[in-house]
Amino acid sequence: MISVKGPRAGGLTHRGATAFYPLGDLSLKEDEEMPRAYYSTVFDQPASTVWRTIRDFDHYSWAGTGIAAQMEDGKAGDAVGGIRRISTAGPPARQRLIAHSDADRFYSYEFCEPAPFPVQHYRATLRVTPVTEGDRAFVEWWATFECAEGERGHWVEHFERKGFAVWLAALRDHLQS
Repeated sequence: MISVKGPRAGGLTHRGATAFYPLGDLSLKEDEEMPRAYYSTVFDQPASTVWRTIRDFDHYSWAGTGIAAQMEDGKAGDAVGGIRRISTAGPPARQRLIAHSDADRFYSYEFCEPAPFPVQHYRATLRVTPVTEGDRAFVEWWATFECAEGERGHWVEHFERKGFAVWLAALRDHLQS
């Protein structure tokens, strides 16, 4: 069920929850031709515990990067449309939160231009799903993007293995400490 909330916002309603994102984002579809980086793992902690740790878009210490993140303009960490500024050795990276749902335990974001990598139309989703056997959590992180044809394999590998896998391993360590 899709419902429109205001003149520029859309909402996806599922099980009584609403995830908000700019209406314009509905028209940009993840094309099957776009590269897709994907990584998933299972955590021994309940989904509610994992989600509570990662739900705020500006809370990034769990990723073990040592990089500070903060929301611009005083926005809350779950404010759709808010921009997270990540301090790096180079210019700061900026990411816009485009969807957030506590009920479905996910958020999606995109890079603001200029992206810190030679990719365009980067969109990522981090989702936590309950595993009922053993009260554990299935966590998956994926991104779609566009890049030069000859660079696809490199950037898929980079985001999967040097990004998502590393950050989820750090999350596991954070939860076990």
